[in-house]
Amino acid sequence: MSMTQSRTKPVHALLLMIAALFAWSDGTAHAQESLQILPREIALRGANASQRLMVVQMQDTIARGEVLVQEWISEDSEVARIDEHGILHGRADGKAVIRALTSKGEVSILATVSGHERSQPWSFEQHVLPVFSKAGCNQGACHGALAGKGGFRLSLRGYDPDQDHQSITREALGRRIESVAPERSLLVTKPTMALRHKGGKRLNPGSRDYRILVDWIAKGAPASPPDEPTLSDLEVMPSHSILTQGDQQRLLVRATYSDGRVEDVTQWARFSSVDETIARVNDRTGLMEVHGPGEGAVSVWFSSQVVIAHVTVPYPQHISAPELARQPVRNFIDQINLEQLRKLHLLPSPRSSDSEFIRRVYLDTIGRLPEPHETLDFLASTAPNKRDQLIDRLLATEAFVDYWAYRWSDVFLVNSRLLRPKAIKAYYSWIRENVRHNTPWDDWVRQVLTVQGDSLEQGASNFYALHQAPETMAENVSQAFLGLSINCAKCHNHPLEKWTNNQYYSFANLFARVRAKGWGGDARSGDGRRTLYAAKSGELIQPRSGKPQAPAPLDADPLRMDDPSDRRTHLADWITSPDNPYFTRSVVNRIWAALLGTGLIEPVDDLRVSNPASSEALLSALSDYLIQKEHDLKSLMQVILQSETYQRSSRILPQNKTESRYYTRYYPRRLMAEVLQDAIASVTDVADDYEQTSLTDGSLEKTDFYPKGTRAIELFDSAVASYFLKTFGRNERAITCACERSNQPSMVQVLHLSNGGAINDKLHQSQSRVQKLLRHAASDEDFITQAYLWCLSRQPSHHEIKAHSTLLKATAPEEKHLAAADLFWALMTSREFLFQH
Repeated sequence: MSMTQSRTKPVHALLLMIAALFAWSDGTAHAQESLQILPREIALRGANASQRLMVVQMQDTIARGEVLVQEWISEDSEVARIDEHGILHGRADGKAVIRALTSKGEVSILATVSGHERSQPWSFEQHVLPVFSKAGCNQGACHGALAGKGGFRLSLRGYDPDQDHQSITREALGRRIESVAPERSLLVTKPTMALRHKGGKRLNPGSRDYRILVDWIAKGAPASPPDEPTLSDLEVMPSHSILTQGDQQRLLVRATYSDGRVEDVTQWARFSSVDETIARVNDRTGLMEVHGPGEGAVSVWFSSQVVIAHVTVPYPQHISAPELARQPVRNFIDQINLEQLRKLHLLPSPRSSDSEFIRRVYLDTIGRLPEPHETLDFLASTAPNKRDQLIDRLLATEAFVDYWAYRWSDVFLVNSRLLRPKAIKAYYSWIRENVRHNTPWDDWVRQVLTVQGDSLEQGASNFYALHQAPETMAENVSQAFLGLSINCAKCHNHPLEKWTNNQYYSFANLFARVRAKGWGGDARSGDGRRTLYAAKSGELIQPRSGKPQAPAPLDADPLRMDDPSDRRTHLADWITSPDNPYFTRSVVNRIWAALLGTGLIEPVDDLRVSNPASSEALLSALSDYLIQKEHDLKSLMQVILQSETYQRSSRILPQNKTESRYYTRYYPRRLMAEVLQDAIASVTDVADDYEQTSLTDGSLEKTDFYPKGTRAIELFDSAVASYFLKTFGRNERAITCACERSNQPSMVQVLHLSNGGAINDKLHQSQSRVQKLLRHAASDEDFITQAYLWCLSRQPSHHEIKAHSTLLKATAPEEKHLAAADLFWALMTSREFLFQH
C-alpha cells in the first residue's frame, strides 16, 4: 500500500462525524449539566482531618463555573461539622449527609468519618515541611538558598527531609525548638514576628499552620518514621474548567498516601499560572481568575509532585455551527483541531493556494525552494490528489535525506569542536543512513543507547564521546529523547517538576559503567578512534548520601546493584516502550514544530507536566498514531502534511487574528539560517564555499569535506565557518537544547541582507542567474515571471508585471543589468522570500 493510500478513515466518513459535532446552532455541545459538590467522595480519616468543599456546575467531567453556596448544612453535626466557608471537620466516627443550598438548587453528598478517636500526631515530612514550603521559608530567596539565611539553611522546597530535621532540631545548640514551651521556639517566634525576622511575617498565631508547628514541637519534634506512608497521588479539582473572562474558580488539592489515606492539602500547595494572559492564580489561596481567551492551565505543586488544572476560555465572538461544519476534514488531526476551535469560538483560515502549498511543502520536507518548472507543472496539474502525490514524491527523495539528516544532527550534536573529523563523519553517516532507511525512531534510539565498539565503525558510539560523564550522558539522553531537562535535580529536587535528587542519581547511575579505550587526545590531534564498551562494575556516588543510588530509569523500578548486564539495555527497554509517557510525545512534538512552526508544547524539548500542550488531545492522538505505525517518522510526517490543518493559508481572518497557538492558520516564520543561505545560492545560481571549520579556541582549520557547490544543509558539522549562518542563528550544537537555534531578527541581519555581500555580490556576478536570464529572456515580462518563479514560487500578478515592466523599459540599456539585479534584490529581501508561509 502506498503512503497516499494508508489513511485512517475515509474523508466522507470524517465529514459526517465532524458535522455531527457541530449539530448545535450555537456551536456548543449541550450535554446535561448538573450541580455537584467537589470532592465527589469524602472520607475524613483521623482526628485532625478536614476537607474544604465547593459546588460547581458540571457538564460531564468539565466544570462550567463555581456556584455560590448560600448555606452549608450537616444533617448529623455530631459526626461532621461544616462551617460557613465550606470546611468540613470530623467529630465522631460515622456518616453524615452534607447539603449545599444555592440559588440554582440544592445538592448533597455523603461524608464518612473514621479513626476520629485515634491520636494522629503531625508528620514532619507530610505536614511540617509543607508548612515551610507554603510560607516560602525553604525557597531559594530565603533559607532554601545554597548558603541559607541567618545561619539557618533548609533544603530547597524540602527535598532533603533528614538534613532539614537535623538543621531544625540539632543545629544552633537546639535553640530553634523548645519542647517545654513550644510557643517560645525560634521556629515559631521568628515567622510570627514575635522576634525580629528579616524575612517578614510568614505565620499567623492561632492559624492551623501555627498549631501544627507548636503541636509537633510539643511532641518532641520527631522525625518521620522510616515506614511512614508515602505520597502516591496528587489530585486537583476541578481538573478542567470552561470559563469566561472575569470568572473566578477556586481549586482544591488532595493528596493520597500509600496507606489509602486521603488528605486535603490545598492550604499547603503552591499554585502558579502557566499563562497569565489567560488565567492568574493566587498562590496562597488557589483562587483562579480568568483574564483572557485561550487554553490556560494552573500548575499545582505539593511535596515534589505536580499536577495541572486546565481552563478553557472561549474567545468573545460567535462562530456559527454551519461555518465550522463547512471546514474541510482530511484526517483525525483536523477533527481534533476543529473540535478545539469550536470550543474556543475560532474560525480557521481557508486552504492555501497551490503556489503557497508547493513552496511550503518543499521547504518543510527537503529544505529548498521548488524550481520554476516544478512549480509550473504542479500548478498546471488537474489531478485531484496532486498534493498527496507531491508529498509522497518529496518524502522519497535524496534531498529529504539531506535535509532531515541535518535536522537530526542538531539533536545529536554533530560538531567538530567536540569530535575529530573522521569520528564526526562516521557519526553523521550513521544519522544519514537511519534517515535514508527510515529507521523506526524507537530502533534508532535503541541503537545509540546500547551501542558498543569502534567509534569510526559504530558511528553512534560518538554520542558518548560528546558526553563523557554519567551525569551528562543522563542529562542529554533525557533532553534529546524524552524532552525532559533534569539538570536542576543534580543539586536538589527539581523546583518545577517531580524529579528528585535521588531520581537524578539513579538515572545517571545507569551510565556509570560506560567505558572507552583511547578516550583521550586534544581537539587537534588523533583521528577520534575510541572503543566503547560496558564494564561489569562501577557505580556513581550520590554526593548527598555518599552512597550510590540503585540504577533506575525515571519513574521505573530499579535494577539490582549486582546485575552485571549492560544497564543501558534496561534503559532502552524503558525509554522506547509504548507505555513511556514522554518518548513518543517528544519526537511527535519535534516533528510537529518543524512542519507547523510552533510546537504543541513550547519550547519543543520541555515536556514538563507543568508545561502543558496547547492541545493535549492532538498531541496524544499523534503519539498514538506513531505507536500504531511502529514509530515510522515518514508516516507521521505524511499524515501531518496531508491534513487541512497544515495546508491552511497563513492569511489572517478577523475571527482568528489574536490567536497564535491553536493552528487556525499557518504561522509564518523566517527561514532557518541554512535553508535561507541555500535559497539565496539557488536563486542566484552562485554556490558558496565552505573551506574552514572553527575550533574551540576561535582559530580556523581547513577542511576538504565540502567541495564547491555543497549546500548549507549538507554541512554535517556545525563548526564550519560561515558568517551568514552565524548571523542568522545556526544551531552551534554545544548543548542538547532547541534554544541553541535562534530565529530572532536583528539589525545585523537586516544590514547583512541590505548592504552585505550575501545577496548583492552574487547578483552582480557575470555567471549569476539574473545575468543569464537577462540575456535569454524572451521579453521583460518573461524575465519578471522567471524572477517571481525562482524567488517566490508563484506567477506575478498583472499589477506586478505592469509595474516592473514600466521600470525596466524606462531604464537605459547599459544600466538594465543593474535594474534587473535590483528587481531580484527587492524580491529576495521581501518577507515573502525570507519567511516560510
